[in-house]
Amino acid sequence: MPKPNILYIHSHDSGRYLQPYGHAVPTPNLQRLAERGALFRRAYCAAPTCSPSRAALLTGQSPHSAGMLGLANRGFVLGDFSQHIIHTLKGAGYTSALAGIQHLTNAKYHRGAEAVGYDRILTIDYDQAHTAAADYIRSKPAEPFWLTVGFFETHREFPTKHVVNPAYVQSPAPFPDTPATRQDMANYIAMARILDDKIGHVLRALDDSGQRENTLIIYTTDHGLAFPGMKCSLTDHGIGVALIMDGPAPFSGGRAIDAMVSHIDIFPTLCHLLDIDPPAWLQGRSMLPLLRGEAESIRDELFAEVSYHAAYEPKRAVRSERYKYIRRYDNRQSPVLSNIDDGPAKSDLVAFGFAEQAPAPEQLYDTLLDPNERVNLIDDPDHAAVLTDMRARLDRWMRDTDDPLLKGHIPAPPGAELNDPDGMSPRDPMTIIGDNDRTM
Repeated sequence: MPKPNILYIHSHDSGRYLQPYGHAVPTPNLQRLAERGALFRRAYCAAPTCSPSRAALLTGQSPHSAGMLGLANRGFVLGDFSQHIIHTLKGAGYTSALAGIQHLTNAKYHRGAEAVGYDRILTIDYDQAHTAAADYIRSKPAEPFWLTVGFFETHREFPTKHVVNPAYVQSPAPFPDTPATRQDMANYIAMARILDDKIGHVLRALDDSGQRENTLIIYTTDHGLAFPGMKCSLTDHGIGVALIMDGPAPFSGGRAIDAMVSHIDIFPTLCHLLDIDPPAWLQGRSMLPLLRGEAESIRDELFAEVSYHAAYEPKRAVRSERYKYIRRYDNRQSPVLSNIDDGPAKSDLVAFGFAEQAPAPEQLYDTLLDPNERVNLIDDPDHAAVLTDMRARLDRWMRDTDDPLLKGHIPAPPGAELNDPDGMSPRDPMTIIGDNDRTM
């Protein structure tokens, strides 16, 4: 059987707020994709921040292991481009192409997209990603190919011409039902429709060119919505992501899979599928046993992290089937507002007193009885044994992966542009980190 083409589609800041996950966010092309393939109900990113999340997926390891501790557009860069999945696939006969966003390096600070090592860069203009990808597919490139299609949607700023009436919109789960938040969500829905239209454009090219049946389509997003307590948060609102895979068996059948999986499991899954020796650095697990019906689960824990976003906010988390444990390393008495994208929902919460709420240094949640992760059980004596276990799991993982946070403050690279953690907005003036400046 020929090796399948692989079409990797990723969006910004979409979480699971999409039609296939039961939300009133019309995305018919993604819905059809899910109904053909496999939808993972409990997929998680390894970091709820843009570049570290993508680095983890594309290298099959934690962001700190991949050397991606912050945003490429702020001066951070992937540690070793040879660990990118396209280089392993090249050894198996694949050619690679990029259309749109890659987010692992930035020409302002380092080399641009060419540093990744794609055989062809179709465009880095995310507004043209869908048309460039469709043109490439219709050209019937040599098979097998890996094609990355990176969309800007659904990153802020959301469209301001409202095609969605906010009077009939449900606010995201963690938010009060206010006019401002409904309007914010209506604007997100409008952009999600744009995203879905662009994805449909790419998928139609696969159909029209006759390549659909021998193409594995992977759709996912980097992390949760760009709302407070979601993007850059280690609750499930931040790390829970959509993941849909459609292609030749076992990626077919219109199934929903409830087992926990991590973005870092995608790379080893493809190695398993293609009978490629997995590189030594991989930390994930193959999902094929789930897809083939050979197992009901492949992991009983997964991990996520934040080091830098717009500002420094070091924190780590472990999630088991039932519990979530989060540990902060910054001793803050207020949220890091500069790590929260501006918008009506943020303005509402700040007006209600959100900026005066001190984040707990440690958090423990029962995600079954408390799915919104609101009731911190850290001091509950009935959960003392759970807390001990979850602390030990996180400590073990940090040691095993040589997390630099174990050595204390993680310095930013020279030239990085960072916001003050005490600032109000990621749009505030930034500090450029010099060789001897490690104050941020």
